[in-house]
Amino acid sequence: MTPAETADLLATVPVPMLVVDARARVVAGNDAAEALLGPVPPARPFVTVLRHPEVNAALDSVLAGGEKALLNATIKTRQGGVLCAVTVTPLRLDGDRGASLAIEDRSRDEETGQMRRDFVANVSHELRTPLTALMGFIETLRGPARNDPNARDRFLDIMEREAGRMNRLIGDLLSLSRVEQDERRRPGDRVDLAALLSSVVVTLAPSADGAGVRIELLGVEGPALLPGDADQLVQVFHNLIENAVKYGGTGGLVTVTLEHLDHEPVLRGPAWMITVADHGEGIDARHLPRLTERFYRVDSHRSREQGGTGLGLAIVKHIVNRHRGRLRIESERGQGSRFFVILPEGVGMT
Repeated sequence: MTPAETADLLATVPVPMLVVDARARVVAGNDAAEALLGPVPPARPFVTVLRHPEVNAALDSVLAGGEKALLNATIKTRQGGVLCAVTVTPLRLDGDRGASLAIEDRSRDEETGQMRRDFVANVSHELRTPLTALMGFIETLRGPARNDPNARDRFLDIMEREAGRMNRLIGDLLSLSRVEQDERRRPGDRVDLAALLSSVVVTLAPSADGAGVRIELLGVEGPALLPGDADQLVQVFHNLIENAVKYGGTGGLVTVTLEHLDHEPVLRGPAWMITVADHGEGIDARHLPRLTERFYRVDSHRSREQGGTGLGLAIVKHIVNRHRGRLRIESERGQGSRFFVILPEGVGMT
């Protein structure tokens, strides 16, 4: 294979790949390799392109007649240190020895694996806490509190609360799984946002009244039609309004506003914007970028006391993504919080 033929072949390969000759000099590299490593001019010594002792040792071994080598290595790239799988394969080049090096970025796989491990650890922690409490109270009721009716009633109340917390967590985990499964499939049913929001507010009115909070609904005088999944959108606005009542209710008022946008720049077309605003204590700016992360809580103790699972806003984010919309959060300490859901008016409509 000539150098020109080698370059033509590499251009068809989507994975970063280099070919070197018997003297360990670069013969050719494809565009993917240059995007990862920077410019790779022909005839350049490979050791100056990729400075990694194990990779260079594997290349030397293959050029000396050894077998194909596969190794994992953290390689210095344009993006910094990146975990890669490097495959060094013997190659005949113009009748002489040579080698190809394929470099696969595995950093995303590692990030995904770490997210999965963190998720399992968080779920285990969230379940272990109420389970430990239940086991402790069961042991107490079988022993010292067996004949104490006051203690028994108090412990049973706590056990019921902890069991309810586990049930909500499992429900949210199942909901998150379903939402993620459907996220790539666009909803096509026609939904009236005005009617949907009115229904959610009516549902939440008794609990808001009990907390001394008034929910004010604006902009729902006429229909607001768009393609969507009604059940999922109910889940979005139920979660946002309920959170506003729970965590921003100290202001005594939660405002839900529906507004039509003739042109939303990011969505590139007409859209409906729903704003859920409270007048409570607000959220420190450092927390805002992480609010939609799974199990992230601004105040863990208060959230658990209020029955929160730490998954609500993650579910909201995935549902909004499925509807090809946007979720924006604004808040300042002492100034309340505003959650904006912007949904395209025309996606999926014929």
